[in-house]
Amino acid sequence: MFRIIVVEDDHNTRRLMEAVLVQNGYEVILAKDGIDALEKMYNYHVDLIILDLMMPRMDGYELSETLRKGNCNLPILMVTAKETPADKKKGFLVGTDDYMVKPVDEEEMLLRIAALLRRSKIVNEHRLIVGETVLDYDALTVSKKGTVLELPNKEFMLLYKLLSYQNKIFTRRSLMDEIWGMNSDTDERTVDVHINRLRDRFKNSSDFEIITVRGLGYKAVVKA
Repeated sequence: MFRIIVVEDDHNTRRLMEAVLVQNGYEVILAKDGIDALEKMYNYHVDLIILDLMMPRMDGYELSETLRKGNCNLPILMVTAKETPADKKKGFLVGTDDYMVKPVDEEEMLLRIAALLRRSKIVNEHRLIVGETVLDYDALTVSKKGTVLELPNKEFMLLYKLLSYQNKIFTRRSLMDEIWGMNSDTDERTVDVHINRLRDRFKNSSDFEIITVRGLGYKAVVKA
């Protein structure tokens, strides 16, 4: 059973999240702020963190930054009332994996949690298997039936990202920010160039294909 720590200073919100998570099969630890969370995480194994932003003593930004500086790679879902682009950008820069704005849709939250836990397992193993295709994160290789193809770094990271979240649509901007960096001067059309290269390399793949979603971006679809 996965164990989730909910870090939230509002008592009612903590209890509501606890009830939803327990009902859906998760074990839950509650913490009222960042310092409380660190103390409890020292004593208990945790698989994922749901984190409020504005809290006394140690807020969500500081806790995320503290964990990442300590080489803690646990997935963090930040849930907060602050919704400006600057707030979200700061959250991602300090190490948040995903971001939801209150009031949260419970079903969406559960889907995001499941995706983050799946992604965490993939990253920890450093291998992603899609049908008969195996992506090796450390070697930057894609192999199938004994044939091994080494990809350039950006191409591999782009393919790994898309296949880690199958059927999820990514905008060019989001892919650009994550893989090339938010401060990159590279044009978003670079994403199109790399997508086209990947499509050419794997045009005969029986396991997956990369789909263009008009007006939005790209997604990877696994073939039946």
